[in-house]
Amino acid sequence: MIKVKAKEFDFVQLKDSGQAFRMMDDGVCIAMNKLCRVQGKIIECPDKDNEFWANYFDLKTNYGHFIDAIDKKDKFLSKAADFGYGIRILRQDPWEMLITYIISQRRSIPSIKTCVERLCKSYGKKLTGGYYSFPSPKELSKATMDELLAAGLGYRAEYVYLATKAVASGEFRLEDLHNLNYEELVESLKSLRGVGDKVANCVALFGYHRIEAFPIDVWIARTVDQHYGGHFPLEKYEGFAGVMQQYMFYFARKA
Repeated sequence: MIKVKAKEFDFVQLKDSGQAFRMMDDGVCIAMNKLCRVQGKIIECPDKDNEFWANYFDLKTNYGHFIDAIDKKDKFLSKAADFGYGIRILRQDPWEMLITYIISQRRSIPSIKTCVERLCKSYGKKLTGGYYSFPSPKELSKATMDELLAAGLGYRAEYVYLATKAVASGEFRLEDLHNLNYEELVESLKSLRGVGDKVANCVALFGYHRIEAFPIDVWIARTVDQHYGGHFPLEKYEGFAGVMQQYMFYFARKA
């Protein structure tokens, strides 16, 4: 069990922040074949998994420093950070992020979660409580195109199929990308069919914890147009713009 001391931690906000698709309404969170339950500031898990979940929720990082760095003249971003103060950048599995963000294209969050759960139940391992792990590359490589289409992936089925084959075969080694700088990482991810700027930046941010990444989807594009005249001042938040992106995204969708 972990007692979270940080003020900037809120599971409900994290669940609805669009980072991860395996956080449940009852407080259950599933990652890397592990399961925990979050109740307020308590993370219930076996003691042997404390370090894993502390790392997953990025508990060693002081997010108050990021909030304090916001330009005081930027009323919108200040409001967004105040509204989503409990959001942190999760440290997730690059493989899971690659597949789930390929699936995410032109979909709502509930729809993404439904597709992901279908894949987990069909190809993942059964965990306690009737939950399932996210399938490994080898496990998901057993899925045929027809089965991926039946899971509701639509046109994304082909991209998931090709990415899975590339990773499962060793042709594309996600573990090797840790050593690349941010720009090289994004370009390498974009070499996979179906992975564009937005998906590559999401994988960089949420899968490789490159918090300088600033994914632009319809919510962020609209926000930047409405509040920043089409240009968000990334230079003011060099090295951690991805944290600002999360505050903006959550505020735009929820407020």
